[in-house]
Amino acid sequence: MATPSAGSVLLRVALFLIVGYTTLTVLAKILYAVFGLLIASVAGVFAGAAIANALVIRIYERWRLPDIGLHWNASSARSLLIGVGGGIAAGAGAVLLPAAAGLATWQPIAESSSSVAGFVFLTAVLLFGAVGEEMLFRGYGLQVLVPVIGPMAAILPMSVLFAAVHADNQGVSWLALFNTFLWGVLLAASLLRSGTLWMPIGLHFGWNWILPILGVNVSGFTMRLTAHQLTWNVAPVWSGGDYGPEGGLFCTIAVSLLGGLLLRSKLPRQELALVTIPARQEDTA
Repeated sequence: MATPSAGSVLLRVALFLIVGYTTLTVLAKILYAVFGLLIASVAGVFAGAAIANALVIRIYERWRLPDIGLHWNASSARSLLIGVGGGIAAGAGAVLLPAAAGLATWQPIAESSSSVAGFVFLTAVLLFGAVGEEMLFRGYGLQVLVPVIGPMAAILPMSVLFAAVHADNQGVSWLALFNTFLWGVLLAASLLRSGTLWMPIGLHFGWNWILPILGVNVSGFTMRLTAHQLTWNVAPVWSGGDYGPEGGLFCTIAVSLLGGLLLRSKLPRQELALVTIPARQEDTA
């Protein structure tokens, strides 16, 4: 099996992005009128990413959707759990440590509608959102680029794109976009280190899940999982303001520390079919 040319790979990535964007845009508009912004966004991204990955990998490789790193086995389960734990630890650190230093306090929410059913529902929404975004930004489009242009050359533009799609979120700032870019780099690096999409899915979900539990926004979205909200006593450049911790320097520090830890840790390792390809012919001559 010969390594595809750069031009061929770029056409594949372009088709992948076009199919994903078109599908999620159409579905999101349809669902928005019925379910509102949050559900429309999550369902649109999930469906668009799943359809784009399944279609393009079937056309070009004759493979199936799980071949983008979604095969489920014992190693996948360990990677998912490690990811969830890492995401929760990073989110908790970005909120609880400043709060312990007196930089924030919790206040009860008047007429809170939090409930067990609501908690389960929003947990499912956050999980589907994490899976959808990881398939879209760390799925076929990223993985097929890596063998041709190299890991960093593939990771950086996809991480810029990941940040760019958050540009219209409530309370967004340049620091929020920079932190989202950092998250994109970290999530892609965890994919390549673990060889499974379940690692970045776990990191993504763990972070997104713990933040509303701690009473703060997630990427500009307000989701009530408890009857309390956090009030910051520091400037938005630290707290993130209405965008949530992802818009502040506490997030920058947490993501940097988490990235350093993951790079130095021994993780469960699998093989990504799209990334692990035969050597170029000229290298074996």
